[in-house]
Amino acid sequence: MTRPPATDGYKTMYLIKRKANTSREELVAHWFANHMPLVIESMAQQKAEDKLHASRYIATLFDAVPDGSYPWDGMAQLWWPIVLPRPSSPHGAEPTDSFQQKAEPYVPWPTTEYVVLDGSERLPVEPLTLNSPFPTTRSGFCKITFLVKAKPGADYDAFFAHWLDVHVPNVCQVMAQVDGFRYVVSHSVEPDVEPYAGMAELYFENAEGWRQYKQNIQPDGMEQWAAEDGTLVLRAQTEMIGIP
Repeated sequence: MTRPPATDGYKTMYLIKRKANTSREELVAHWFANHMPLVIESMAQQKAEDKLHASRYIATLFDAVPDGSYPWDGMAQLWWPIVLPRPSSPHGAEPTDSFQQKAEPYVPWPTTEYVVLDGSERLPVEPLTLNSPFPTTRSGFCKITFLVKAKPGADYDAFFAHWLDVHVPNVCQVMAQVDGFRYVVSHSVEPDVEPYAGMAELYFENAEGWRQYKQNIQPDGMEQWAAEDGTLVLRAQTEMIGIP
């Protein structure tokens, strides 16, 4: 298997956690109804004016982990043509909308994306017909997100090369066995300053596919660089789509 090519531009993540006095339902309601439309409108205006804008905007809503907690409530993803300058203060430190009043301040996490298995035909985008077309939602899948922490002092060049050249083929082989249909890897542009070295997203038809994947995947040496302590494995069943 040849190494997958990098996607043009940079996929930037924004990991979202609600404030202590905010319910998850509140957060999601304000995210979908108030924040996403503002981002969509802003990007459309910047595109019309030939200014810097994101070409895609998707948000994932994470399920609770087994103990019932939410390490992260969700994650927004925006595809930018460049690495954005690191903000002087986190987004939402001074809230500009209701969503930012409910969420902890957040920062951009730029990555280089590798779409290993596309599977987009099994993730249809259906614009709304009785309201504004976007944002819309999609579900009916089991998405597993690995937020991968590196061990202290990790050689990131060696780590990322092993990830793409050894681990990716290993995962692809198992995905084919269990009918996993989408697999995306994202590597931090600045892994030494980000909380996570990278991320992997695996899509299955349902939870049974994920269960079979866990039964069949074999170690391949990733543990030489990836830290078990601090790495998160989060499940999701719903995505919100702002710009497809």
